[in-house]
Amino acid sequence: MSAYALFLPCPSGVEPLLLDEVRALGLKADAARGGVRLARASLVDAMKLNLHSRLATRVLVELAHGPYRDEADLYHLAWTVDWSEWLTPQHRFRVDCTARQSPLKSLHFAALKVKDALCDQIRDKHGERPSVDTRDPDLPVLLHLEADRATLYADSSGEPLFKRGWRYDKGDAPLKETLAAAMLAAAGWRGTPESGGALNDPCCGSGTIAIEAALIACGIAPGSQRDFAFAHQPPYAALYPEWQRLLAEAKAAEHAPAVPVFASDVAFRMVDFARRNAERAGVADAIRFQGGDALERPAPELPAGMAGTLMMNPPYGERIEVRGKAGEHIDRPAREIAEGNDFFARLAAHWKRQYTGANPWTAWLLSPDRELPRRMRLKESRKVPMWNGPIECRLFRFDLVAGSMRE
Repeated sequence: MSAYALFLPCPSGVEPLLLDEVRALGLKADAARGGVRLARASLVDAMKLNLHSRLATRVLVELAHGPYRDEADLYHLAWTVDWSEWLTPQHRFRVDCTARQSPLKSLHFAALKVKDALCDQIRDKHGERPSVDTRDPDLPVLLHLEADRATLYADSSGEPLFKRGWRYDKGDAPLKETLAAAMLAAAGWRGTPESGGALNDPCCGSGTIAIEAALIACGIAPGSQRDFAFAHQPPYAALYPEWQRLLAEAKAAEHAPAVPVFASDVAFRMVDFARRNAERAGVADAIRFQGGDALERPAPELPAGMAGTLMMNPPYGERIEVRGKAGEHIDRPAREIAEGNDFFARLAAHWKRQYTGANPWTAWLLSPDRELPRRMRLKESRKVPMWNGPIECRLFRFDLVAGSMRE
């Protein structure tokens, strides 16, 4: 079986978590800027990563790598690839281009030169050329340019991997599934009594965090309900039995959850959205959905001795307006907010009343506000940099105890 280099891109800051995930799947990999690289892997490994990775954005198969100075060099680099192995004149393809510190003025023209080389080579061999399809190609090709080196990849994923295939009902600012999984991974939450315990999202929106948690707790592979581009690419045709084996093994690994998952939202419309999404994901029975304000809902009852994890992507200015009881104070003067009417200060006070009993709870909040601990009058025990799309955030951890938590 042929060996290839694979690259799995991911959001900045997620690289160490993705590296741990890939190694846990039994594959050798190294961290790289913007993702994880496997220097030697098979196409079966590529299929396995598409099926099981919760954190990667895509699984890219390296086709060529070399130096360049201008667009002519890119044409020659693309010509070194035997494109007949990857598509026929009946296949559709698309070439995208990304760059970091590239001297070229037009990424569109760079991608065009790769397209020309691919079409010229296929036409020379078969007498006709394949078609370009920018919306649903059989073979998505990615050209990545550094300052003086270029890499060509075949995208085995197609749609980004955060599109799991179950989220049709969305709110105003949906959280990507891969970011929700990264939050859970950063918290060390693995869906067991020993690794995080119960999971509660009191601002669940369309349910992304709770559903990702339930998929983990039930051992359900994140890619088990979607299609991938590799299904239309010739090198994978002979590997169909291997793909069926991977699917069967993933199905056999599914199990009942060992810990409960709770989700609530002040908007009953969003709770309905979340419940429908959970049904499509196959985890509706693993999540207990309720409506209610995060400032009023008591802590859920847990089995004796079980710890709990609060995981939240609360509303903030760039994403969505605060609703419910917290919204009553949005337009009040800053002085009043400083005196205790801020949503986050009130949330912390609620937690100290409700989440500090016999069952220990740990809270994790994703926020772009670096002053969040001060606003909550809490001392964070950890903060993890993460990006929510273009918004730089921190995932703050707070260990909840009764009374004052400030030194």
